[in-house]
Amino acid sequence: KLELAQRAQAAGTPIISSMGAGNKLDPTAFEVADISKTSVCPLARVMRIECRKRGIKKLKVVYSKEQARKPLGKPSESSGVRKDIPASNAFVPSVAGLIIAGEVIKDLCDVK
Repeated sequence: KLELAQRAQAAGTPIISSMGAGNKLDPTAFEVADISKTSVCPLARVMRIECRKRGIKKLKVVYSKEQARKPLGKPSESSGVRKDIPASNAFVPSVAGLIIAGEVIKDLCDVK
């Protein structure tokens, strides 16, 4: 994400990036903002810090203001489920994608 943002900025190409959607249940909690204006999202926090370090001045993002949910139970060792991947459901990440698609169309049509 950071390399893409850096190269896009250098080329003058506008981009939009999705922040963390894992462990979320509320698709209405998404917001579109510059990375510098984000809150709550741990991925956005890391991206904010790294963008500053790399001189990335602006990055339009979709992020959720919803606190990530804790998994209800622990996967068993034999389940084969990786514990380092945030769980998600089918609809929350797809809503983020639809918001991004809408933002791209609005930007192309110069709609504010």
